[in-house]
Amino acid sequence: MKMSLKQQNSNKKDFYIRRQTANTSGDEKIYVTKSFLPPITDYFKLIEQIYKNGQLTNQGPMLKQLETNLSDFLKVKNLHYLTNGTIAIQVALKALGIDDGEIITTPFSYVATTSSILWERCKPVFVDIEPDNFTMDVNKIEEKITSKTRAILPVHVFGYACDVDSIQKIADKHNLKVIYDAAHAFASSYKGRSLVSFGDISTCSFHATKLFHTIEGGACIVKDDDISQNLNLIKRFGHNLDNHICLGINAKQSEFNAAMGLANFPYIKKIIEARREISNFYDELLKGCVKRPKVQDGLEYNYAYYPVVFKDEKELLNVFETLNKHNIFPRRYFYPSLNKLPYLKDYQSCPVSEDICSRIACMPLFVGLTHAQVERICSLLKESLG
Repeated sequence: MKMSLKQQNSNKKDFYIRRQTANTSGDEKIYVTKSFLPPITDYFKLIEQIYKNGQLTNQGPMLKQLETNLSDFLKVKNLHYLTNGTIAIQVALKALGIDDGEIITTPFSYVATTSSILWERCKPVFVDIEPDNFTMDVNKIEEKITSKTRAILPVHVFGYACDVDSIQKIADKHNLKVIYDAAHAFASSYKGRSLVSFGDISTCSFHATKLFHTIEGGACIVKDDDISQNLNLIKRFGHNLDNHICLGINAKQSEFNAAMGLANFPYIKKIIEARREISNFYDELLKGCVKRPKVQDGLEYNYAYYPVVFKDEKELLNVFETLNKHNIFPRRYFYPSLNKLPYLKDYQSCPVSEDICSRIACMPLFVGLTHAQVERICSLLKESLG
């Protein structure tokens, strides 16, 4: 029986994923991640189109097509494709009119979450995390709210869902904005909704290390249409032709980056399937050896990372020493707890985050990581644990 075009394309994607796995050398260095790259011919076809139409940036056709594709895939509106996930947070703050005051946030995240707040001349106020999936502890938010509080900026850590319902109730009660740093949450869904659809604005990262990437890139997903229009001005210098309307910045992305996104887009589901299979194999081999995050009810996970928590920092460092000797390089992600950054003016105690940060790491996880390599990683890890 003749296959449909859709079946043929699906088989091609399956073959390409398998080929990447088969081409992974058994003696190469294994890092915590490895960027997925689409067939180079797919990318070249898109680059040729850019050369033909001559538009390299300024909201070109590649960018607009990628925004449409991602909006449809995530089932969201008002998606703005930007240069990176850090500036996405900065632009989100500006679009919501937040240029001073206090932002309630988490100490357990990549440094960009805090640095974006500081860069916009706001003060990060840290709320400690809960110990099961490392998201902001909603029971500790209200005690940190003051007359200077302007917004809550939680993080969907490793693609696990924050308690979005409780956070929204608190924000509504105190008339606060909610910005989600959803850099890890692409393709995760919660209670039937894309995780990036919650809050006044959600920000994404499409950095090369992410499961879906555009080499460098990010996005804002905006709930309110008027705020979306404001953000659209801010991201391109704040002017429309010769009409200068507001203070803006250059957060526009190039056509070449958008082309990489379009080339990667057909592989999203296959990438997640491959990462899920590897994660499940890790689970099988490491059961009972290390602590893993608790997946919330109603979460459809994207398998963005494979974090494990050790008994203490000494145990973690022993594992790292063993793995590094064998050219395997997991990452202390996240470290340090952001409330301990040396350039902050005051220390805010967050004991749970400080404890988790001292003994958590992400194991290698990427398309192309073989079962043999995962077995080797787990064998060495368990050997180090004794």
